[in-house]
Amino acid sequence: MSRKIIFEQAGEPEVLQYRDVEVPAPGPHEVRIAVKAIGVNRAESMWRRDDYIEPVSYPAGLGYEAAGLVDAVGAEVTGFAVGEAVNLIPSFSMNQYTTYGELILAPDYAVVKQPEGLSFTEAASIWMMFVTAYGALIEDAKVGPGDVVLIPAASSSVGLAAIQLANFAGATSVALTRTSAKRQQLLDAGAKHAIATEESDLVAEVMRITDGKGARVAFDPVGGPTFPKLISALGFQGLIYLYGALSEEPTPLPVLEMIAKMPTLKAHNIWGTSGDETRRRAAVDYVRRGLETGALKPVIDRVFPFDQMIEVHRYLETNGQFGKVVVTL
Repeated sequence: MSRKIIFEQAGEPEVLQYRDVEVPAPGPHEVRIAVKAIGVNRAESMWRRDDYIEPVSYPAGLGYEAAGLVDAVGAEVTGFAVGEAVNLIPSFSMNQYTTYGELILAPDYAVVKQPEGLSFTEAASIWMMFVTAYGALIEDAKVGPGDVVLIPAASSSVGLAAIQLANFAGATSVALTRTSAKRQQLLDAGAKHAIATEESDLVAEVMRITDGKGARVAFDPVGGPTFPKLISALGFQGLIYLYGALSEEPTPLPVLEMIAKMPTLKAHNIWGTSGDETRRRAAVDYVRRGLETGALKPVIDRVFPFDQMIEVHRYLETNGQFGKVVVTL
């Protein structure tokens, strides 16, 4: 028997329950993993509230990321051995597989060997953050030298990954944060510039940084009433990726300015990259190279024990973290 977390109705963190369950032997293309660490994501908070990109089927589990040891492999699984350290890349529905448990099943296509030199805690933190940002900035926008990249909510794990990836590609990263409380932390984390958007004129600062040209790319998980300012801060035919909805308010579009500037607005999520075998492998290779060179590094805000998952979700929803929240077993 193994403990896992389930919930039977949408709601606050208190709906999460610990249950003892029997984890079956893996199917032909599944891997059973003894979990050592779990990366926690905003998507799981939204899933718990049944406010995510697909409806929840109850009773439900949750979790996209984990690091641990291979416990058993299916009959048709190749490339993994019992006892080997592995990680999960988010590339499945939480209606099919979940990671909040001591022993879990995972589809073999989502399993990768753990990068050398990383602890289980570090490894559980990296794949959602880096692959999400990679898909937009590296795979699609192909940012490089001369490009300026705006990164709202920059202290989130994906925001910090975007800073590192932009720098790795030779672009100029501009971290956006509401107040100056985290400004120095963002600069210390590698941002070339950091703008406190509630204390400074965002558009004026971006134009100063870019000598009036505007940024080429914005990578936004917020939306909401400040979204038009990102359009204003872009240069002609700039790119803006919307990959989250942290703001619960409507997202207005400045239609006339968009007609004048001709930006491209793209909705973005990790699945476009992680759901395709070729693209997923390219992303994993790219992230591994960055980790090996030291250009990419895990950024962990806080580590909790598995027994405190309700507190983990409460903490996640304070929006105060700088980097990834990880749970250890």
